[in-house]
Amino acid sequence: MHISGLVSALIIGAAVGLLGRLVLPGRQHIGVLWTLVVGMAAALLGSLLASVLGVGHPRGVDWSEWLIRIVLAGLGVAALDRALAGTERRPRKRS
Repeated sequence: MHISGLVSALIIGAAVGLLGRLVLPGRQHIGVLWTLVVGMAAALLGSLLASVLGVGHPRGVDWSEWLIRIVLAGLGVAALDRALAGTERRPRKRS
C-alpha cells in the first residue's frame, strides 16, 4: 500500500467511523479515538467484503461499498460500546 492509500484509508476510516456512530441510536460511551480506530477497521473490511461480493469497482461513486463500510462501523462501534459499558457496570469487589 502506498502512502497516499494509507492517508486516504485514514480519512475514509475517520468518516466511516463517525457515520457509523451517527446511525446508532442513543449515546455511545467510547471516545473519538476508538471511533476512528473502528472506522478504519470497518473501511478496510468493507473494501475487502465489497471486493469479495463483486461490488467493489463500479463506475462513479461506490455507494454499495460505502453502505457496507458504514454498517460495519455501526456494528463495530455498538459492539465496542457494549463491551466497554459491560466492564464499567460490574461492581467492584471489596477487600
